[in-house]
Amino acid sequence: MSKKSSPASSGRSVPKRLYKAELKRLQIELVEMQQWVAESGARIVVIFEGRDAAGKGGAIKRVMKHLNPRHARVVALKKPSKRERGQWYFQRYFERLPTKGEIVLFDRSWYNRAGVEHVMGYCTEAQYQEFLRQTPIIEHLLIESGIILLKYWFSVSDEEQQARFVARREDPLRRWKLSPTDLESIRRWEDYSRAKDAMFAATDTRESPWWTVESDDKRSARLNTISHLLSSIPYRHLEWADVVIPDRPDADDYERPPAEQFRYVPDIAAELGGHK
Repeated sequence: MSKKSSPASSGRSVPKRLYKAELKRLQIELVEMQQWVAESGARIVVIFEGRDAAGKGGAIKRVMKHLNPRHARVVALKKPSKRERGQWYFQRYFERLPTKGEIVLFDRSWYNRAGVEHVMGYCTEAQYQEFLRQTPIIEHLLIESGIILLKYWFSVSDEEQQARFVARREDPLRRWKLSPTDLESIRRWEDYSRAKDAMFAATDTRESPWWTVESDDKRSARLNTISHLLSSIPYRHLEWADVVIPDRPDADDYERPPAEQFRYVPDIAAELGGHK
């Protein structure tokens, strides 16, 4: 069964020239927003969830591209260790929450329990039901503590997901993205649909809503996500300090050691196209 398009989905890809221009504008605005976050001490948590190959990673990459890594980071946890499995479920995620002046993007999050863990049988039914009960309470406490929490669900059709899986299989740079769990998601499409519906029913609250991103067109999804993220942060533009680049002083009697004393990487670039 294919996913129905939302009214906001145009079905057409944004022209590349327009996409690049708007993406640059939004990324400049992200840098402005981060400056406010750093100076104001705000704490931002952005959760990216959705089906496999829905475009979460590409959106995160565009958000992070020009941000200062001292004030922004991505959290993408691998499966829990034996020690972590003995902890309270939320503990390993909460250890990665932001401090003052920091933005944290979760590339998947505690919602693993409502999705892959539930569908694949990695947690018990009791653990799953406990998660659905506790999550709205916990997110309320995070927001009450001053954290700005945003949750995005990337929605992709079954046909587009299948096409992206095939593209990954043929691309040696992206083949690592195909895991057995990803492939199993094809056979369990309806199970994941039911799990997503139950997750939304329990955790899509007025205080902490889910925002759906139609992502069959990756360019549109990225622009729409960044634009919405920016509109959801109450930042203001700050004045940048003037930067004066000093003149280089005149050389003194310093003599550089002979080049032969140093080890250089082989210059294979010079060999390309017969330039050497």
